Amino acid sequence: MNWKLDEAQQKLPEVIDAIASEPQLIFEQDKLVAAIIEPKLFQDFLVWHQQQKASSLANAFAELRQICTEDNYILETPPRCSDRHIPFTEE
Repeated sequence: MNWKLDEAQQKLPEVIDAIASEPQLIFEQDKLVAAIIEPKLFQDFLVWHQQQKASSLANAFAELRQICTEDNYILETPPRCSDRHIPFTEE
């Protein structure tokens, strides 16, 4: 159910009771400002969010950069050949 912010503040016990049937959305001037959901659904979201965070390739690279910084490791990269053919730069 959708609630206006003022109404949700006045009827908070009703809003909390209503989460058993569906998430309760709270709006202020037609903008969603809050959603009240069941605790179990929120816990499931936290588990999912942590899994997504842990398995991100960006996070793996960030961790690798941190390790390299801590160990003062510098990856030597060879110079690029200037005469190398790069087809996608041609029009």
